[in-house]
Amino acid sequence: MAILTISREFGSGGREIGQAVASLLNYEYVNKQRLLADLKAVGSEWEKWGRELDEHSPTVWEKYDWSFRGFSALIQSAILDRALGGKAVIMGRGGNFLLRDIPSALRVRVVAPLEKRLERIMMRESVDRDTAKWLAEKTDNERAGFIRSIYGKEWDDPDAYDIVFDTGKRNEEEVIKIIRDNLLEKEESTSGTETLRMRAEAARVKAGLLTNPELFIPTLDVFCDEGGIVLRGVVHSAKEHKAVEEEARRLEKDLPVRCELHYRK
Repeated sequence: MAILTISREFGSGGREIGQAVASLLNYEYVNKQRLLADLKAVGSEWEKWGRELDEHSPTVWEKYDWSFRGFSALIQSAILDRALGGKAVIMGRGGNFLLRDIPSALRVRVVAPLEKRLERIMMRESVDRDTAKWLAEKTDNERAGFIRSIYGKEWDDPDAYDIVFDTGKRNEEEVIKIIRDNLLEKEESTSGTETLRMRAEAARVKAGLLTNPELFIPTLDVFCDEGGIVLRGVVHSAKEHKAVEEEARRLEKDLPVRCELHYRK
């Protein structure tokens, strides 16, 4: 199984490259619309919040708001579920951070010089140069803020990717061929599948806890280790601790759950 994640500067051609690779290899193309459909399956209100919150830089209030935290957890869970099936092109939303150290994943970033991006935006969006520049700056700033708020990472850090392509130096056809060849090499690999499955399980439990209106958890991290699923964070009371632990065990029926929650006395 192989998975491609693409992070791209606005107007760099990353979207077109992702679509072309998905079509060429018959991979699932996982973009905003596909992920919002996954959120709608959880509840129509999450699709609505997703349309409002997706890939924009949240305010301080939004960052700690119940709906934003729930949306963030659902998006990460949906991405990992799509990746678990393999043969997927995942566009943006921090997929490269979620799939770090997964051998079957190819994490790509696509950039281009500003002038080249402006030319593409002007043609694609039928706007003048000033508007194109405003769109590029606004979109890139919002995407960077979105990634920073969810993952605490910088989206333009080259170390967060396996390959960074500059479409000002390489044409799209060349980039597509390099990506295709890399993915075909990874398709036979099953290395990392169990790690990915565990991450997906942890993300599912976290999303279930953070979207439960009966629970309010100030700080929560859910991750996996060799022993199973681990809950770490802060709750308000021993009673709330018990409720969170019971709900986590209900959500995760297959793997052991270990709670490392503390409560404020």
